[in-house]
Amino acid sequence: MIAAGWARVEAQQGRGIPKIGLLTPNTPANSTHLVEAFRQGLKDAGYVEGKSCAIEIRYGEGQPERLPALARELVNLKPDVLVASTDPAIAAARRETRTIPIVMAFSIDPVGTGFVASLAHPGGTVTGVSSIAAAEMSAKRLALLREAVPSLVRVALLWNPDVRGAVFEYKETETTARSLKLEMQSVEVSSVADLDRAFAAVTSQRAQALLLLPGNPVTLAKRGEITSFAQKNRLPAMFPTREYVDLGGLMSYGPSIPAMYRHAAAYVGKILKGAKPADLPVEQPTEFELVVSLKTAKAIGLTMPPSVLQRADQVIQ
Repeated sequence: MIAAGWARVEAQQGRGIPKIGLLTPNTPANSTHLVEAFRQGLKDAGYVEGKSCAIEIRYGEGQPERLPALARELVNLKPDVLVASTDPAIAAARRETRTIPIVMAFSIDPVGTGFVASLAHPGGTVTGVSSIAAAEMSAKRLALLREAVPSLVRVALLWNPDVRGAVFEYKETETTARSLKLEMQSVEVSSVADLDRAFAAVTSQRAQALLLLPGNPVTLAKRGEITSFAQKNRLPAMFPTREYVDLGGLMSYGPSIPAMYRHAAAYVGKILKGAKPADLPVEQPTEFELVVSLKTAKAIGLTMPPSVLQRADQVIQ
């Protein structure tokens, strides 16, 4: 169904305005700051929702299996541009259309998944923002976690094997674990139904810490449950983005997701003004932030080493 906002604006303007579809695997509550960042990016590009553009949003609620139907809904609305976040959402959108431009708000491996021919020359209808250096980031996260917990031996890695980029990332993290003489416990989380089983596995195998790989729609949407589990079980945990730390996680290292949404909006602006996705190189984050919560460290009985705190971009008291 066409959004009431579109009909209202078209009546006011006497003409159609650009329609933008946004597909996120997240929940509405966990996406507020990201949607606002996207709106601000559009505003910077000259497009204000309700005046010079309309936005229709679909939320996956942390359930990847819902994404294909939601992508179909958006395509049926005939938007001028589709925006999708995480590889499963991008793949769902791409299966529904090969003519509507698709902008990636976050992709781990757009080349490996076949979304684009190359970062410099996408060559099709897909372009946007990629965190393709994710494998290197996960190795860095594991090293930081070990530095924060020098006595660490066993680490539980929560990841989604259905996310293609995560498979390569898993292998890189496994290699880093061996170099640090750490035992890595693989805990697969591909659906919301897997969470309780995953928590039970972490507890029964006596993991001493948690590490999450990025790009997982399930863990992103259910980050509150995951950070609560870590705190309750006094488990130091390293997360891919600060969104987890804001909900009680111990520490995170990675790019700013709101910034990636703002950059995605800039791509939308260029496409609406006539640029072709095939000619817009895929952008990669250049800045990464280390966020540490001393509040959570105290709650789980961990003394954070000064060497980690000194490198932190932000310390939450």
